Amino acid sequence: GDSGDVVVVQPPPERISNRTAVYAGLDKITGRITSFEVGIGETVQFGALQVTPRVCYTRPPTETQNTTSFTEVNEITLKGEAKRIFTGWMFASSPGLHGVEHPIYDVWLTDCKATPPATGKAAGQK
Repeated sequence: GDSGDVVVVQPPPERISNRTAVYAGLDKITGRITSFEVGIGETVQFGALQVTPRVCYTRPPTETQNTTSFTEVNEITLKGEAKRIFTGWMFASSPGLHGVEHPIYDVWLTDCKATPPATGKAAGQK
């Protein structure tokens, strides 16, 4: 028997499901960037945008980092109606890839956290 040809197959990278997504929001008029945390399945309003993460995945420290979130973004119109302007994956490593199309506000994923979101302060308030 020849057992010297054992091939070690790398398992697919495992992903860790987190409780909280961390975003950065940009007000293009003032140039101010605000960081805010949103619990999975919860919605936080930033300016005229409502941001809802559905999942937020990270990789173990031993793996190549790949922080992603499936995120829904609504714009609140002047009539007070919610209009979906983005649904899809955001990648913390390449924030320009997703494209939330809004003239005043931009939002992108920066991190995922295993702990619940920091509460008690609305987005945009320090």
